Amino acid sequence: MSEVHVINHPLVQHKLTMIRDKETGPKDFRDLVDEVSVLMAYEVTRDMPLEEREVETPMGKMKGRVIAGKKIGIVPILRAGLGMVAGILRLIPTAKVGHIGVYRDPETLLPVEYYCKLPVDVEERSIIVIDPMLATGGSAAAAIGYLKEKGVSSIKLMCLVAAPEGIDLIQREHPDVDIYIAAVDEKLNSHGYIVPGLGDAGDRLFGTK
Repeated sequence: MSEVHVINHPLVQHKLTMIRDKETGPKDFRDLVDEVSVLMAYEVTRDMPLEEREVETPMGKMKGRVIAGKKIGIVPILRAGLGMVAGILRLIPTAKVGHIGVYRDPETLLPVEYYCKLPVDVEERSIIVIDPMLATGGSAAAAIGYLKEKGVSSIKLMCLVAAPEGIDLIQREHPDVDIYIAAVDEKLNSHGYIVPGLGDAGDRLFGTK
C-alpha cells in the first residue's frame, strides 16, 4: 500500500491557507502555489540517493556527497499542474518536463486523455506527477497509468490538497505510488469538487472561469 505523506511544515500550512482564501487574486495565487511547490519538493526528494565525490575547496580537497541514481522527471497534469512546475525546476533545474492532458467528463466524472508528451528517456527517470488537486483521483490515476505503460517504474504523486476519495482511488489502483500532499480535506461535493478545497485551481491560476 502506498504511503500518504502530509507535509505540515508551518510555512506550507501558512501559504496553503492564503491559497485557499477566495480573495487571493491570480497573481498572488500563482506566486503562492509556486512557493509551496518549492517547499514540498524538499520533502518529495528527501530519499534521493547520494554518492561521494571528491572536490577541492579553496582550503583543500574533501569528499562531499552529490545526488546519485535515477534522473528526475516532472509531469504536470494539464492545466493546473503547470502552476507547480517552475518552483520544482528551481530546486531541480536538470529535471525534464513532460505533460499529460486529462480532463474530467462533467457527466461521468471519468478522465479523458487529450494530450501526452513525455521525455524520450522517461522510463529511465524517477517521475513526480504534479497537480494541485486530488479530487476523485481519476485524472491522476489515469496519468500514472499512462506513465507505467511507457515503462516508468518510479513514480510519486504531489498535490496541494486531496479528498479522501482521491487518496483511496490512487491507493487501490497504484499501491506502489506514494502521495505527497499539504492537506487532506473533508470530502467531495456532488459535482466532484473538494470541500473546503480551494476552488478550481486552473481558473484561479490563469484568471479564467
